[in-house]
Amino acid sequence: MILHIDMDAFYASVEQRDRPELVGRPVIVGGTPEGRGVVAAASYEAREYGVHSAMPAVTAKRLCPQGIFLRPHMDYYAEISEQIRAIFESYTPLVEPLSLDEAFLDVTGCRALFGSAVEIGRAIQQEIRQRLRLVASVGLAPNKFLAKIASDLEKPAGFVVVPPDQVQQFLDPLPVGRLWGVGKVTGGIFEKLGIQQIGQLRQLPPDVLRQQFGHSGEHLWELAQGIDNRPVVPEQQAKSISHETTFARDVTDPEILRAWLLELSEQVGCRLRRHGLKGRTVQLKVRYADFHTVTRAQTLPQFTDVTHEIWQTAAALFATKLPARRLQVRLLGVGLSGLDRPAAVQLSLFPDPRHEQQSRLDQVTDRIREKFGGGALQRGLGMLHDVDGRTGPERDRDGGQVGG
Repeated sequence: MILHIDMDAFYASVEQRDRPELVGRPVIVGGTPEGRGVVAAASYEAREYGVHSAMPAVTAKRLCPQGIFLRPHMDYYAEISEQIRAIFESYTPLVEPLSLDEAFLDVTGCRALFGSAVEIGRAIQQEIRQRLRLVASVGLAPNKFLAKIASDLEKPAGFVVVPPDQVQQFLDPLPVGRLWGVGKVTGGIFEKLGIQQIGQLRQLPPDVLRQQFGHSGEHLWELAQGIDNRPVVPEQQAKSISHETTFARDVTDPEILRAWLLELSEQVGCRLRRHGLKGRTVQLKVRYADFHTVTRAQTLPQFTDVTHEIWQTAAALFATKLPARRLQVRLLGVGLSGLDRPAAVQLSLFPDPRHEQQSRLDQVTDRIREKFGGGALQRGLGMLHDVDGRTGPERDRDGGQVGG
């Protein structure tokens, strides 16, 4: 049995927890309404006004004039995420983090120690609430796909169980938009076919889906049957460290996407440095509105854990290596693979002074944030060089990660 645990409105909930005067008020984390910032997370009070992540802060201000806008404190959120991860790992070693605020847990082999999968899920949810004063939603199912859908159905503080013998009863009434891969374009095709629910899709012959959607049609058919054979992969077994975010609405503004690339690169760099790792190959992942997914990678001349180098490479891949098509992005991700420990990394005979400078800057930044908190120092997009080497106008740092 697989758990998917998702922290509810994570960044905004942390801010409300630490500042009681914000409880019950519409809190919007990320950017400022005067700048080009985007929403990283919105409290449930703000969501009632239509505010959602990846929305321009100016739009959020128009929808929710009384909203309280806060700068994101990403390192602080990362510290709390580590505390949540420690709770997970006290129940099972099979924890696969997806972002700072969600993870898969395989609890199949833990029942002799901690009871049934339902008891384990309830215990984790309760421990997060009692120890950290935060709220999590839990989905429990035979596989990752079903568990992730389940965790999203009754937010906040949801707890949804999908027994193995009730998979189709669970899936069939749900709208086809719940399936991974069904976005605006794919949903429009299903609408023309008269397909609204997963149960209707399940009745279609696989050949019809392949004809309409190519290889992804077979994948959709398998998901409609509740089939997902992917294992939970613990971080220590992973061959890369990555972060990605799925947007509530498709993003078309390249500047907003560049800001998210910076945020994701910062999270990757921070995790690398926390674990004492460096890597050589920067990976960019872009999923479009029609669920077509493109990955691009570039191998660096030396190992790195430097935020600037990760971001600069990812931004260059984004600017020059994507296909020529309309920019409607549903998901964006940044990762680093080819990992190794610094002690095993061969040093360059001719070190790059810019690399050394940026590395020291990251070390100082990490120490300042550890001592004074995650909000003590914020990295602006304009502080980093553009991919062609020029420096752009200074902007507020945008966005945070992943379904906050």
